[in-house]
Amino acid sequence: MEEQEIKNKAYIFALENAIKHNGKASKGAIIGKLIAMNPSIKQNIKDIESILDDIIDKVNSLNEEKQLEELKKLDEARYNSLFEKKEKKMPELPNAIEGKVVTRIPPEPSKYPHIGHALSFLINYVYAKKYNGRTILRFEDTNPLKASQEYVDAIYDGLDYIGIKPDEIRFASDDMELLYSYAERLIDENKAYVCFCDRDKIAKLRAEGKECGCREKNSGNNKEEWRKMLEGKYQEGECVLRLKGDMKSKNFVMRDPVIFRIIKQNHFRQKNKYVVWPMYDFENSIEDSIMGITHILRSNEFGNMRIELQNYIKDLLKLSKQTIVQYGRFNIIGGISQGREIRDLITSGKVKGWDDPRLVTLKALKRRGIVKETFLELVKQVGLSNTPTNIDWSLISSLNRKILDDKTPRYFFIKESVEIEIESVDERIIQVKNHPTKDLGTRSFKINGKFIIEKEDYENFESGKIYRLMDCLNFKKEKDKFLFHSFDYKELPKNSAIVQWLPSSEENIEVRILMPDGNEIKGIGEKYLKELKEGSIIQFQRFGFCRLDSKEKMLFVFSHK
Repeated sequence: MEEQEIKNKAYIFALENAIKHNGKASKGAIIGKLIAMNPSIKQNIKDIESILDDIIDKVNSLNEEKQLEELKKLDEARYNSLFEKKEKKMPELPNAIEGKVVTRIPPEPSKYPHIGHALSFLINYVYAKKYNGRTILRFEDTNPLKASQEYVDAIYDGLDYIGIKPDEIRFASDDMELLYSYAERLIDENKAYVCFCDRDKIAKLRAEGKECGCREKNSGNNKEEWRKMLEGKYQEGECVLRLKGDMKSKNFVMRDPVIFRIIKQNHFRQKNKYVVWPMYDFENSIEDSIMGITHILRSNEFGNMRIELQNYIKDLLKLSKQTIVQYGRFNIIGGISQGREIRDLITSGKVKGWDDPRLVTLKALKRRGIVKETFLELVKQVGLSNTPTNIDWSLISSLNRKILDDKTPRYFFIKESVEIEIESVDERIIQVKNHPTKDLGTRSFKINGKFIIEKEDYENFESGKIYRLMDCLNFKKEKDKFLFHSFDYKELPKNSAIVQWLPSSEENIEVRILMPDGNEIKGIGEKYLKELKEGSIIQFQRFGFCRLDSKEKMLFVFSHK
């Protein structure tokens, strides 16, 4: 392979690599591609590295727009491949019949949903739609100590945000009378009993695999005590209804589990109508069956032990069973998802609410500009893997960036501004494209030689060198002066830096950006930001993607680079 051919290929590889990595090409990645293309290059690797240094400097000096233009001109197929979205298919569901699949989304309304919830919700929803089936949203609201309307509303908002429209909405607490009737069937058949042992004694006997004396009562006595429970004649903790399981079972949950307990707390929906409330396994066993659920898709943290208990309850009551598919738990790296921990942070003032950008709640992610398509792509990536999936911010931001990049307009933002005057610049109107490759319109700026630029750029200027104001003009620094050079980008010398700018104008506005660490950055933005609607997602050139949170305050929330 001749030297010129190596240079040509290296230049293309460098452009591609830079576009994929925020404008900066990596020498190692390019060498790897060259060697893969021609292994004999290894023999002259020192010479190749020397050639690459100049090529990488040139590529890294180009702005995003020019890098894309160059790659498209030299290798259109490689350019197009950058924007291809490879469809990743979900695996087939066992026992799925077209038009007959019914899944459920079963949140407990006890906290604001987070990204882990979103993925679980979407797995159930996507599979139902895959087979032209139905998804039922069922609020598991049978713990009055935790459930509230605030969290119901938060779940509605979260589902709407990620694009889920359930076919039916149910509240488990609306079925209390039905749940009672199933409990009474078990009591009548001597399969359940009212136990007056305290919590510690129950735990001790279960651990030892021993039955308590309450188990020996007949169904008539249990029925009478159950009636008194329902009438509120017993206090919280005084007694519970337990299922007769197998006290010698190796599966601990089968050892006479509690299926109803007394809670005398007003319920947000049922008020004080009920004082006896079902436990999770009993409620789920009944609800999944009576709602015609065909497939239960859930995290394997629930374990096979609970499957055995729930199937046992269904067998006793002659209820239908479901196909259960369990997938690995979603671990949110560096994200706090426990409701109790978040409440403590809010109470202590360490975070400002459930939508604080330091959190991974759906409310916070929406505020940060994470679009619903990102969650769907995440679901396709994690699928139904049996192993835990670690999700960190780099994965979320990478997927979100790919979705936003083609449709997000660019704007100028100067964090720390310095004013400069470039001599010999006539007053004129400059047209700036809103996107380097897509037709998203243009913006007009009146210039007259006075500009504001980033302090960091100003401090790095070298006398005698030519620079370019992005999409505007070329200029030269001579000692303490800035001299106009030309408007033509093609006249910009190799390796010249490109600088972001704004005209020095009273039309510029003050902008605030809330960062992921909770701190705010203040700077100067262009006048066209005032035309945005709240909720708009844009990209500040050389800063990152941001979402307009408050138009009145001109406050943006930082999404990611």
